[in-house]
Amino acid sequence: MPVALCALSHSPLMGRNDPDPSVIAEVDSALADARSFVADFAPDLVIVFTPDHYNGVFYDMLPPFCVGRAGTSVGDYGTQHGSLDVDAAAADVIARAVLASGIDTALSDRMVVDHGFAQPMQLLLGSITAKPTVPIFINSVGEPLGPVSRIRLLGNAVGHAVSGMDRRVLFLASGGLSHDPPVPRMDTAGAEVKARLIDGRNPTPAERAAREERVINAGRAFAAGTFTEMQALNPDWDRQFLDLLKSGDLERVDGWSVDWFVEQAGHSSHEVRTWIAGYAALAATGPYTVGSTYYRPIPEWIAGFAITTAVPATSSSQEN
Repeated sequence: MPVALCALSHSPLMGRNDPDPSVIAEVDSALADARSFVADFAPDLVIVFTPDHYNGVFYDMLPPFCVGRAGTSVGDYGTQHGSLDVDAAAADVIARAVLASGIDTALSDRMVVDHGFAQPMQLLLGSITAKPTVPIFINSVGEPLGPVSRIRLLGNAVGHAVSGMDRRVLFLASGGLSHDPPVPRMDTAGAEVKARLIDGRNPTPAERAAREERVINAGRAFAAGTFTEMQALNPDWDRQFLDLLKSGDLERVDGWSVDWFVEQAGHSSHEVRTWIAGYAALAATGPYTVGSTYYRPIPEWIAGFAITTAVPATSSSQEN
């Protein structure tokens, strides 16, 4: 059962508030390497650990985790809209294995995903339907958030479930690293925003456009240093996190508190929960080797932007 992993940041501001062309060229080169890695591995199933940004999951029913057996992309920020090619049978196996491990997860036959799923699929595979997928939602925005140790255990359970499949499986993790974009919070929002956080489905095109324009303008102001309400990026924290993943000592995350994430790297740094789950899934199949790591803080995208690839250590030694 061959497995591999690619984890990368996403940003709705890519192509909308871009940094210097030299930085774009650097990111494009790193993405090209990641695409080659994925193409060479040739997965026939992609398990996508993805957050949501109040486009598909709301406070009317906010689970910590959810495995999708069918799904649709909302197409926000110009990403691909439409039905996903979800492998329902594989999703069911994974959900049952996760529950049997003692980790509670929801199950959806009508999952809605946003750019957190669509953008990495398009960047790496060209389309949200390029390969059969299993989308796994990990709450990274809606407070209160559960302990980080549960994320690792979730990933571990997914990895064990996959180990019994006769498939070439790519774990794809999307989000992070340090960033603090203007995402509304339930405990500080006004009445109108709270109502949208409880049930914000089916916004009008004008409402979605206005929401996206606010984020784009915030990104421009943040890069110019005039939007001081957002927390600064933290390259030191980002690099320490990447070093931890490379070490394979994932149990260290169990001691990280929810508040510590926010203090160090911003509210949306919790999106690295997807990375923790992805690497834990890979680690469940045996020791691994990180093959490549790209990192750069990019204020224009309000993100500590990173891309990593990894394979089982046995695969790496055989290639060498």
